[in-house]
Amino acid sequence: MSDVPTIAIVEDDGDIRTQLAGYLEGEGFRALCLDGGASLDRLLAAGPAPDLIVLDWMLPGEDGLSICRRLRAAGGPPIVMLTAKDEDIDRVLGLEMGADDYVSKPFNPRVLLARIRAVLRRATGNGGQGADPARETLLVADLVVDLAARRVTTGRPSAEIPLTSAEYDLLHCFLTRPQRVLSRDQLLDWTRGRTADAFDRTIDVQVSRLRHKLDASGSGVAALLKTVRNAGYILAAPVKPAP
Repeated sequence: MSDVPTIAIVEDDGDIRTQLAGYLEGEGFRALCLDGGASLDRLLAAGPAPDLIVLDWMLPGEDGLSICRRLRAAGGPPIVMLTAKDEDIDRVLGLEMGADDYVSKPFNPRVLLARIRAVLRRATGNGGQGADPARETLLVADLVVDLAARRVTTGRPSAEIPLTSAEYDLLHCFLTRPQRVLSRDQLLDWTRGRTADAFDRTIDVQVSRLRHKLDASGSGVAALLKTVRNAGYILAAPVKPAP
């Protein structure tokens, strides 16, 4: 990420785009205003990619969920969804499509700013909880995690597992607190901090997505990430420095 992070605002409402861009630029960001998926695709094709995308759910043509899904499949930048929908099922759907966070409309710009900063910290390795910032590589089962590079690999030859910043942050919580039951509230606090909603239970969705990717990798870790009924989750295995 550059010294001046670039935020792409994909929003079909011109007033919201302009006001949000002005606010973010006043907070030290570079803002790019885009009206939909086609203009975002042109921006990404021209490169370099923005550091983060603020993506409206309800867009004409291709909607935000579809854009989010294909960008995540392609390993695109972190995404914060803007949505007028505020039901738990809508939050879950956005996270399942690969969004790193979401803010419901109408929104307070300061809340969105906090979410953007939190996602950028996670994406650049400055937002983790409980880890030594020095370079360290951890090993559990056949999973190798480079904490400094935020790189997760498995197998020989090694293959990288593409995790979103939110999924990596969640894995980081388990790796740095192995063989301990971690409650949903603890995981939510450690991964999203003060921006978390006290009634937000989408941590279950994040755990499910993380398990799915770990299972697909063949690392053996998915089976070790266990649910403890009425308590939370536990990584039921020791974690050690990689040789």
